[in-house]
Amino acid sequence: MMSMRPVLEIFAPDGFALWPTSSHAPHLDLTLSGRLTPAEVGTAVWRLAACNDVEPDHEQAEERGPRPADPLGAFLHGLLTEPHPYAPGGLVLSDSATGAVFEPGCCNGLEDWREWRDVTDGSGTAWFGHDPDARAERVGRVVRLTQDAGDREDGEDHDDTVIELPVDELRRLLTGVERDLLDFLALVASWAGQQIPEHAETVTVALARALDLEPPA
Repeated sequence: MMSMRPVLEIFAPDGFALWPTSSHAPHLDLTLSGRLTPAEVGTAVWRLAACNDVEPDHEQAEERGPRPADPLGAFLHGLLTEPHPYAPGGLVLSDSATGAVFEPGCCNGLEDWREWRDVTDGSGTAWFGHDPDARAERVGRVVRLTQDAGDREDGEDHDDTVIELPVDELRRLLTGVERDLLDFLALVASWAGQQIPEHAETVTVALARALDLEPPA
């Protein structure tokens, strides 16, 4: 049986005290869905804010305004003002029958999860990061997922993970992924209203932007 889940790459939020977070081992993935605890939601929001907490160049700084003086506003400033927030992670597909797993490579982001639609209904191919060079390719009515396509193309014999599934099955899995992300975003809206009420609406909108979703009404 095939399953697909949207994951966020997580580091341990050591020393962070602006809101409660969960204990999480570093360099592990957090699956985003409507089943997260409040502390896990806090960890996800922390990660998304932290990875977008960068100083813009001079031109961008003028457009995005000055960083607020208060600690909470300062920490959220990058996430709230970045037009295209980065969400490190991606979609993980698993085949329970064989134990094979297709994972995104380095520098892939959840903000680009809709590129999977290019495979089912567009160009027929998409890349999902490097090291490994994860690639998806439509071949007729089947989608072939190659975990390290870069190595396979060098002409050498590699024992790389390859998963094949029907195009319609991938469409079904992507519908489930979108539902999980929307459920997660609804949790964020509720969580933010309790933990950071003065920024609840803007944080929810920013995370919708980071996940390429419409913000909840």
